[in-house]
Amino acid sequence: MKKFLVAMGVAAFAFVGCGDDSSSSSGPNDESGVESSSSSNTQSEAKQSSSSEKTGKSSSSGNETSSSSEKAKSSSSNAQSEVKQSSSSEKTGKSSSSVDDASSSSGKSESSSSVENSQSNSGVMTSSSSATSSSSVEEPKSSSSEIESSSSSSEDSEPVERSSSSSLGDVNCSVLLEGETGWSWNVPKECRFNSEITYGTMTDERDGKTYKTVKIGDQTWMAENLNYYDATNLSVKEKSWCFGKKDNEDSTTCDVAGRFYTWAAAIDSMKLANDADNPLDCGDGMTCTLPDTVYGICPSDWHLPTLAEWKALFEAVGGRSVAAGVLKSQNGWYSKGNGTDAVGFSAIPVGFRTRAGDYDFEGYFAHFWSASESDEDNAYDVFMNYYIKDVRYDDDVKFYGYSVRCVKNE
Repeated sequence: MKKFLVAMGVAAFAFVGCGDDSSSSSGPNDESGVESSSSSNTQSEAKQSSSSEKTGKSSSSGNETSSSSEKAKSSSSNAQSEVKQSSSSEKTGKSSSSVDDASSSSGKSESSSSVENSQSNSGVMTSSSSATSSSSVEEPKSSSSEIESSSSSSEDSEPVERSSSSSLGDVNCSVLLEGETGWSWNVPKECRFNSEITYGTMTDERDGKTYKTVKIGDQTWMAENLNYYDATNLSVKEKSWCFGKKDNEDSTTCDVAGRFYTWAAAIDSMKLANDADNPLDCGDGMTCTLPDTVYGICPSDWHLPTLAEWKALFEAVGGRSVAAGVLKSQNGWYSKGNGTDAVGFSAIPVGFRTRAGDYDFEGYFAHFWSASESDEDNAYDVFMNYYIKDVRYDDDVKFYGYSVRCVKNE
């Protein structure tokens, strides 16, 4: 009888133990630092980039600088909500200065609710038809803060229609773009232009490459990213890259999207240093008084635009608050983030290169260097995000690899 009671006691203990284990188990969304609220067919995922270079930076004197490291993506009806964060220790606690109309960098709480990419712009002929699903994102106060993301299924308008042209030259873009929901490296650059725009052309005499150009307001811009490289030019050697490539001999991604350059490469720091009349020691880790016009690595008769010249472009297309929707390409952006490309600027979302040599955020961001310096470690860039229609300014570390657009000398 005693053995029977003991056996019963053991069995009861085992049963209680199993019940405790099952009740205390955590689900996939219970990880520390990430909370997700989603509907029955929605998945929420938080991704962190191992580059550890772009988190925790806040703006102190600019009122419109924004983070290039936080992304929220949501879609409705069996949608996936995704937040991609690049956790950084290098820019933590840094303040942005002298940006007069930029929104705050990482460390600022930002909400994107019922985000529209449709535009109605004064002075620009554009048919507004792009929208994203609503998504609210609270960006972390520091690199260890929690990220909260939630998805909803509301939409305010239909996405932008792609070019009606079935082909551009010998390229059948309609076939290549069929079913595309974001960026693809298999789509050639010809399919990223607006087929309804009459472009000019410019040939870089250094390497014979030809670029499309477009006049917007009083400025003439390259309508595609610069793709110049010369192994004998120390400004760009080991300071410019093709997306995802370790070997500069492989230019397949550069042929699609141009090259990434550090800021020192973009301003052609070696040429500035070797100037016989006014040698300047500029670049990463140092500051200098740059000339009013920085020709940089742009072709002859063209130069690297200052932040003021970028602002003039945005004003010409209706203002900074709507400029991204007008300047972004009609395809290639995730989550219905395509623009109207009403003026033919055709900004494509090719992401960027980190100091560690990582490539990320294609389909989400387009970053462009300006010729304006912030301090010894940072220079100003402008960037466009897939879920907003305004353009952001930021002072970013000079060793990042960003795209370059050149503007014609006046």
